Amino acid sequence: MRLEDYWGVGPKTSDRLESALGREGAVAAIESADVRALVDAGVTRGRAVRILRRADGQAGIDALATRDARNVYDDLLSLASDRGLTEHAADRIRVLTPLPTVEARRDRLDRILAAREAWADLDDDARDAIEATFREYDVAGETERAAVRAALELREAGLRGEPFDALAEADPDALRDALGALGYVDNDGSVAAGADDRLDSLRSRLDTAKELQSGSFDVLETVQSRGVRSLDDFRAAFVQYVAQETDLSRGEIEAVAAEDARDATDFVSASLRALVEDLEADVAAREETVAEELRDRIWAARDDVDLAVEAVDEVALSLSLARFADEYDLTPPDIAETGLAVCGARNLFIDDPQPVSYAVGDHELACASGPTPPVGDRVSVLTGANSGGKTTLLETLSQVAILASMGLPVPAESAVVGRFDSVVFHRRHASFNAGVLESTIKSIVPPLSGDGRTLMLVDEFEAITEPGRAADLLNGLVNLTVERDAFGVYVTHLADELSPLPPEARIDGIFAEGLTDELELRVDYQPRFGTVGKSTPEFIVSRLVANARDRAERAGFEALAAAVGEEAVQKTLSDAEFVD
Repeated sequence: MRLEDYWGVGPKTSDRLESALGREGAVAAIESADVRALVDAGVTRGRAVRILRRADGQAGIDALATRDARNVYDDLLSLASDRGLTEHAADRIRVLTPLPTVEARRDRLDRILAAREAWADLDDDARDAIEATFREYDVAGETERAAVRAALELREAGLRGEPFDALAEADPDALRDALGALGYVDNDGSVAAGADDRLDSLRSRLDTAKELQSGSFDVLETVQSRGVRSLDDFRAAFVQYVAQETDLSRGEIEAVAAEDARDATDFVSASLRALVEDLEADVAAREETVAEELRDRIWAARDDVDLAVEAVDEVALSLSLARFADEYDLTPPDIAETGLAVCGARNLFIDDPQPVSYAVGDHELACASGPTPPVGDRVSVLTGANSGGKTTLLETLSQVAILASMGLPVPAESAVVGRFDSVVFHRRHASFNAGVLESTIKSIVPPLSGDGRTLMLVDEFEAITEPGRAADLLNGLVNLTVERDAFGVYVTHLADELSPLPPEARIDGIFAEGLTDELELRVDYQPRFGTVGKSTPEFIVSRLVANARDRAERAGFEALAAAVGEEAVQKTLSDAEFVD
C-alpha cells in the first residue's frame, strides 16, 4: 500500500515517513496508530493524530456526521487525554474513535471499569508510586529499558485484575537480567557507559592517554623537571608519571615505550602514540565482547521484554481512562441496539451543572433522582425559556452518545445508549441567509436519509430562516426522522406554529422560574415531559429594567415591560427582592 493512500499523507509527509521509518515501518506505524513513531519521524503531533484517526477509524469518524458533533468529540478526547499517565497514553486516547460493533464497545468498557476498580482499591501512597513510575517512564523517553523498569515496579505496586494480568506474564527474573543490558548496546555494536566496569575503566584510561598525547610537550617538561640525568632515568620517570596519570601498570607502559627514539621529545611522542593505539585496540576488543554479551542477554529475554513493553503501554492506557472516569464520576451505559435514555446526566463542559433526565426511544431506566423519562417516543421537540439550557441538553446527549460509541463510560447516573450509525449534532448558528440555510440542510439531511440508524440533535432552525418556513421545515424533519426509524431531539421556540406531530413524537418544555436575588435567570433545567415550555420574555425584560444605567434607558425597557405584561415584570422584580 502506498503511504499517500492514507488520509492526510501527502508527498512531503510520505517522504518524511519513508526516510525515517522505511515504507513498511511507516505503514506499520499508521496501521497500529503509533503517534509516537510518526512524531519521532518529524510529523507534528496534531497532524499525526488526524492521520491516525482516519487510518484506524475512518468509519467511526464518518459516524460523527456534522462539524458540531466532531467538535464535541475533540473536546471530550481533550478532557480524557489530560488524565493520561504518559504522553503515549494521552496520544492513544486522542486517536480513539467510535467502535463499529456493540461487542467492541462492551469489551473496552469492561477493561476500563476493571481498571477503575483496581485504581479505586489502591491507597494514596500506591497511586503516587504508580504515577511516579509512569512519570519516570515518560522522562526516559518510553524506551524498552524504561518499560522493563516500569513493568517491574508496577508488579510490585500490587495492581490486580484483568487489565494488569499481562504484567504477570513476563518472567521477572528475565526482565531484571535484561534491564542490565537494555539501552546499553546500539545496533552498530557501540556500548554505552555504565554497561561494563572494565570497559568504562579502559575508556577512562584511553581518554587520559589521549590528553597526555595532545599535551606531549607538557609531559616532556614535567618529566625533565624531576631532575633526570640520563636516558634511563628519563625513561623511568616517564613510565612512573604516565602510570600515575592513567592508572596503568608500569609494565603496560614499558611495553609500548619507544626503543629507538632520536631524543627525549621523540621518545615521549612515540611512546604516547603507541600507548593510545594499544588502549584503542583494548577498548575495541572489550566493547565487542561486551556488546555480544549484552545482545545475548537481551535475546534470551526478548519475549519477556516485548510482553513488558506492550503491558506497560496497555496499563498506562487503561489507568488513564480509569482516571478520566474517576475524575468526572462517569458510569457504564447499557449498550443497546436502539434509543438514548439518561438519568441524572451532566454536561462535562460546564462547571457544576444541574443533572437532567431525558430519553428518546425505548428504555427500562428508573431514575433514582428526578423524573423517569417517557418510553417509546422516537422524537421529541424541546421548547422553553431563553437561556434555559436547551442547547446544553442537546450537547449533553451528544456527549453521552459519543462517549458510549467509543466504549467509554458516560456522565450520568445511568444510561441506555443505542448503536447509532450517524450522530448529527447541530448548534444554532445566528446567520439569517439562504446560504446558511442551504448548508445546514445539506449537513443534517443526508445522514438522516442514508442507510443506518441516525441520532438527530438539532438546535433552533428558526435562527436561520423566517419562523413560518422554519416551522414547516421542522415538521418535515420530525416526519422524516420517524419515517427513517431514526431518533431525534429538536429544539425550537415555534411549538405553537407546528403542525400536529406524528404519534411517535412528543413535545417537552423547560421553564424559567424567575430571577435570583442577583438578577440571574433561575431555570429548572429538567424538562417537563409532554408540556410546551414558555419563553418567559418578562424575566429577561425584568433584568434589563433592573440593570438600566440611566433614566432614558430604563424608560425604554419599561415600555417593553408594558408590551410583555407590566404586572408580570413587577412581580418578577418583587420576587427577586429588587429595590429601586
